[in-house]
Order: sequence, then C-alpha cells, then structure tokens
Amino acid sequence: MIDTERLVLRPYEVRDRPAILSHVADAEVMRFLVALPTEADVDAAIARQNGYQRDHGYCFWSVEERTSGAFVGVCGLKPGALGTPVEGAVEIGWRFGRDHWGCGFAREAAAATLDWGFANLPVDRIGAITILPNTRSWGLMERIGMLRDHAADFDHPILPDDSPFKRHITYWKTRS
Repeated sequence: MIDTERLVLRPYEVRDRPAILSHVADAEVMRFLVALPTEADVDAAIARQNGYQRDHGYCFWSVEERTSGAFVGVCGLKPGALGTPVEGAVEIGWRFGRDHWGCGFAREAAAATLDWGFANLPVDRIGAITILPNTRSWGLMERIGMLRDHAADFDHPILPDDSPFKRHITYWKTRS
C-alpha cells in the first residue's frame, strides 16, 4: 500500500469492481484506449493486475481518496508490455475518472508510484507509453520528470495497422 497526503494506492478489492465498471464505461475516460471494455474484460484486467501483485509485488493499484474512501482511478506499475520498448522493464500507468481530473490526483499518485518503484525495485529506470494525441498523459509524464525517448517511438504490436492508436511514444524516468 502507498499512502500520500490525499490518496491510498492499494491492491484491488471486490468492492472496487462496480466503481471500475462505471469508470471504464465513460467514453471520455477511455478516449485514448482501444475500446470500451466489457464486464468480462474488466474482470480479466483485475485478475491480471492481481496476478502482477502476487508475482511481482506491484500492479496498477486502485487509487482511493483518503478522506472519502471513494475510488478515483488506477495508478501503478506492471511488467512492460511485450513487443514494446518497455518490454523487460517496469512500466508505470494510470487512468482516473473524469470527476477527478484537474485535482492533481494523477500527479500525486504517479509521483508516489515512481518513488515507491525506485525505493523497492532493483531497476535503474521506469518507462511509460501512450499515443501522441493523449496530451494529458504525456504532459503528466513530463511533470513527474519523465523524458521522451524519440528514438523509441513505435507501432504497438497488438493494434491493427489502420488503428488511430497504432503509433506510440515512450517516456523514461531514470533513478536519481
């Protein structure tokens, strides 16, 4: 568990499922992701993240607001996606509900996640990937001290060639 001034990052619990389903049903939240997931997709994602937590000690954790206990999003670490420049590295990622945009929660959670990763994992750098139109995401990467690796821009291997999400950009944060 990671505690910040306003947030708690923790492994998924059964009580998170309804909030996650509501969160991923918002087309604006999911705008730069491949598709709106089904309930089965969400269950598989939760199981996958719980497996990362079990096997690696980290995952994309549930993020809850400390005072209310409300689910506000997900943020954490996972093994880097296969066939991408972050394969074999640790990847940071996040997604927050629209009601929580502009509150600084994503920055607070991501900075704490990077700090946790460098304090607890034997890695020299942590990566992140997104698409160029997702300015909020790569803007956050820059605000938390990540640097774009232009030489590592790539076409995501799991996406069809005609997908508007095919081309990705890569950022890294190096241990200080």
